[in-house]
Amino acid sequence: MEKLSLKLEIIEICRKIKQESENNLLIAIKDAELSANEYGQPKDRYDSFRAQLSTKREMLTHQLLKVQEEIALLDRIDIIRECDTAGFGAIVITPVQKVFISIGIGKLKMPDGSDLYAISAVVPFAKAIRDHKKGDSFEFNGRKIEILDLF
Repeated sequence: MEKLSLKLEIIEICRKIKQESENNLLIAIKDAELSANEYGQPKDRYDSFRAQLSTKREMLTHQLLKVQEEIALLDRIDIIRECDTAGFGAIVITPVQKVFISIGIGKLKMPDGSDLYAISAVVPFAKAIRDHKKGDSFEFNGRKIEILDLF
């Protein structure tokens, strides 16, 4: 049960980070729209400032959709069962590092002071450990690494 509560805590940390990104992007999109509205109608058909504002808003909207997809991926993780093989939703502990295979966030500072890395399931390290079990060894970047724990 302790492992599942840790997994839930990690998911909540990741969700909080992504929701903060989502809120920041929503504010930025609103600011871009406000700037475009304040600028008014295009001065001529070659109005580059208006085009820049439009491009910025489209870029921010694309980033927002990506963040929302990542939040949806976090919601798909089954928090009531321990994983028996390394894959999406698993926390894998090796002598080198602790990783949470979910979405690519990077280094997370845990409340106990330890570091954990939230990585995407498509990065090379996640691919190298996919389908391995606790106690298995795998090779990554020329190093043999053992899986100490997995849940």
